[in-house]
Amino acid sequence: MESAALLKAIIENAIDGIITIDERGIIETINPSACALFQYEPSEVIGRNVSCLMPRPDSDQHDGYIQRYQHTGKPHIIGIGREVKGLKKDGSVFPFRLGVSEVQYSGRKIYTGFIHDLTREKEAESKLKEYTSGLEEQVEERTRSLKKTVAALELAKEEVSQSLEKEKELGNLKSRFVSMASHEFRTPLSTIQLSAVLIDKYAQQDDKANIHKHIGKIKNAVNNLTSILNDFLSLERLEAGKVEPVYVPFDIVKFAEEITEEMQLIAKKDQNIVYQHTGTGSRANLDQSLLKNCIINLIGNAIKYSGENTFIEFNTEISGDTLTVTIRDNGIGIPDEDQRHLFEAFFRAHNTGNIPGTGLGLNIVTRYAALMKGQINFSSKVNQGTSFTLSFPIQNENNSNH
Repeated sequence: MESAALLKAIIENAIDGIITIDERGIIETINPSACALFQYEPSEVIGRNVSCLMPRPDSDQHDGYIQRYQHTGKPHIIGIGREVKGLKKDGSVFPFRLGVSEVQYSGRKIYTGFIHDLTREKEAESKLKEYTSGLEEQVEERTRSLKKTVAALELAKEEVSQSLEKEKELGNLKSRFVSMASHEFRTPLSTIQLSAVLIDKYAQQDDKANIHKHIGKIKNAVNNLTSILNDFLSLERLEAGKVEPVYVPFDIVKFAEEITEEMQLIAKKDQNIVYQHTGTGSRANLDQSLLKNCIINLIGNAIKYSGENTFIEFNTEISGDTLTVTIRDNGIGIPDEDQRHLFEAFFRAHNTGNIPGTGLGLNIVTRYAALMKGQINFSSKVNQGTSFTLSFPIQNENNSNH
């Protein structure tokens, strides 16, 4: 008796709804939580078919579910659980997770349904989707604003380049833009990145394709904006004289192979980066960070301006006291009339179309190479590809600069 009383107390005070029905689907018991969910008094539903608590078409098909299970033994919900909808007394419909178990009691079968209300979860999910959509719009708006600003700077560059004084004005304009970009984009970038992580975490609880689609868009936009911001910050550090090479001896082959693996991950479909080293030695003594930035920028451009199903050649060679790095692609190439401006900040060739970029990458590469007393050369033909060559004197490890 004491056990029965305890069991009754547990059922009566359970947070989730609990309903029992017989083999014909007739409600035998219903606990207070279930009554509150469906807005019925026990006397209003006990003795009625449980389909009265279901919206159509589930209510029309429920008896068929029971009969099919009793005939075939194959459960539709029993022992499995699933998300369904319930019909309240006032006619409103709400979502809940239903788990059903079968119990043999006094020579007959009783089915017990455990009902967990999902209304709050669904509302939170809807708000999450709205928030995701809002973040996406924010990223798109920031991207449009940035493109307009860069376009305005390119136009201003052409207008003020007629005299040395106007060139100085352009330099000041660029510096102000760098400061603005750093301030205006750092905070929203951090917010968007954090939100994407949180959305991903919530999505793992209930796999929703639409949420993942928005997550992907937000992350891609964040990556693009972050790349642009990094270019601006690199330029600012260069102009402020904050970049000084730190020479460290290292194995150029291992160094280049790691970069190849890293860049292959972001290559287009069936794009292959083919690395090869020539020369009897493989030791270099340069600033690894600056050199890596140069190589990643050049390979990134090769990926960006080449199509799918293409090869990108990445070669290193040590000859005497010189390290030569060559990156060659068969992409869109650089128009002859644009080649003399190629290393100017904010300049982009006229055939780049809608391909994203700041026009800062090659300017930064040139300046990084110069800091290590290196040189950069290139050759290019429209629609036939481009080849960039970096040449550096290999510092003697005993006389390196620190």
